Amino acid sequence: MTLDIDAAAAALLGARRSGTRLDALPEGARPGSEAEAYAVQDAVARALGPVAGWKVGAPSATATPARAALHADTIFETERLPASLFHVIGAEAEIAYRFGRDLPPEAGPYDRDAVLAAVATLHPAIEIADTRFATFGAVDAHSQRADQQNHGVLVLGPGLIEWRGLDPVTQRVRLTLDGQIRHDKVGGNSAVDPVRLLVWLANEGARSLGGIKAGQVVTTGSCTGTDFVTAPTRMTADFPGLGSVTLAIE
Repeated sequence: MTLDIDAAAAALLGARRSGTRLDALPEGARPGSEAEAYAVQDAVARALGPVAGWKVGAPSATATPARAALHADTIFETERLPASLFHVIGAEAEIAYRFGRDLPPEAGPYDRDAVLAAVATLHPAIEIADTRFATFGAVDAHSQRADQQNHGVLVLGPGLIEWRGLDPVTQRVRLTLDGQIRHDKVGGNSAVDPVRLLVWLANEGARSLGGIKAGQVVTTGSCTGTDFVTAPTRMTADFPGLGSVTLAIE
């Protein structure tokens, strides 16, 4: 059966615009492979407008990464957001890279040095995991991938220009939720090395949507796992040497 990409995209876009949650994607519109999931994800991304950033992650140091395009309406530099934006609130402390120049697919392939040379600033970040489905994690993995890989919002802390002395693999991170330290560790990213994710994104992951472009920010996966909380809530992700970011959801 041929996947109805338009129907899948329409369902996800409708859920975003109305706030109504889906039990599942419609019959005939449920992706059955990674390629189909990305086709739906890309259709949604094109409907939402210019790509302002990306999320990328991997479950292990050797696993193939996964990505989702992000848009300006879910990327913030603020300390406060309304609870009405969210269905669920999954707090994640992350490291994000803002690019200072384009990495067009046709000019690749890019090695690690070339990708890092295009990075302008490094940011402490909080991503809130959320879903367009009625129950977080209840649908199949391909449907979750199609749904922007469970992205809610990305909140960025101040950018660090002199970041090259920082090693994300040995970077300490502390996540505080409502005044209680929930995580305090070194590293913590399931992909181990976030830069491998950036290289994959530049060479493969971002290709179908025009590659990584100047001004886009790429967040590279949780260093703390996902902690589900309820509003009102206040969280701080602190990366010594890189900086911190605080978000209150009320």
